[in-house]
Amino acid sequence: MARRVNVVILAKSHVQQGSQAVSNEKYRPNSIGDHCNTLQRPNGELVSKRMSNQTPQSPSAPTCHRWLLRTREIEFSKGPALMGIVNVTPDSFSDGGKFFTPSQAVEHALRLEDAGADILDIGGESTRPYSEPVSADEELRRVVPVIESLMARVALPLSIDTSKGRVAAAALQLGAEIVNDVTGLTGDESMLELVANSGAGVCVMHMQGTPQTMQESPSYGDVTSDIYSYLSQRDAALRDAGILPERICLDPGIGFGKTHEQNIQLVRECSHFLHLGRPILIGHSRKGFIGRLLGDSQLDRTAGSVAISLALAQRRIQVLRIHDVKETSQALACFAAVGGLLTGD
Repeated sequence: MARRVNVVILAKSHVQQGSQAVSNEKYRPNSIGDHCNTLQRPNGELVSKRMSNQTPQSPSAPTCHRWLLRTREIEFSKGPALMGIVNVTPDSFSDGGKFFTPSQAVEHALRLEDAGADILDIGGESTRPYSEPVSADEELRRVVPVIESLMARVALPLSIDTSKGRVAAAALQLGAEIVNDVTGLTGDESMLELVANSGAGVCVMHMQGTPQTMQESPSYGDVTSDIYSYLSQRDAALRDAGILPERICLDPGIGFGKTHEQNIQLVRECSHFLHLGRPILIGHSRKGFIGRLLGDSQLDRTAGSVAISLALAQRRIQVLRIHDVKETSQALACFAAVGGLLTGD
């Protein structure tokens, strides 16, 4: 049986309609992480102090146990959710062209569901280093038939991986639950209002530069501290725009404007981002730093990706965006059975 986290269908009283949320819960607008039993947002000095004293598996690190979507709620009390990647592209770095037709993409998504995925993330534009952007019309041509078909065939929440408002709007109209934007909702000025009004879950990622420039010369003071500050600022901007805090997920952006050493540091120190009080998503799967760790960029990266997934799960990262769902699901089930996961507060 495939390992799964809990995905709860919400009662109508908890579904956001337009920009108004109907719920008995109240949140302080200037605080962060209230719904996760976490800490008030620290200032820069406190962040640095925590970072210097925090171990990756420390039970004192706060953990957010749920992510509220449009009509569902994902619970993380039993471990991370697995976001299966469905690239409807000819040029993605790992599987570009393999699932480019709608029928290929749909069949791949169904296999990911059977393998244990908790979310399906559908994208029609590659954001690998030096990739070329595509038009909104082309992106829509790629993803709309896939989403239409999957809405009738899967029970999992669907995520649209896009930075374009037109594409996100079409996907949400078809029933998508999540907007996953590599630009952190900064690439299209319509995105903030669209997401706020839709009640969708949203994942905001950090990227230094653009896919065309991000790997030229990534530079940070301290990569973990700098990205922590950026994600904190984006979280505040989303809340100021009317997006409820419990709908926000944050992603430090492994491989998006980072050197090999910086990617390694972010994996090692990923538990620091838990102090932001939001679910944290990590997209490490099959990326170049894994090939370099293995000493051969041409090697199959499945085993390395699964190993990194276990390290992230042990650090209580809530969402793993991955290609190899079956292998990761099986590994996590065994890892949990022997006490490898820490799931408490």
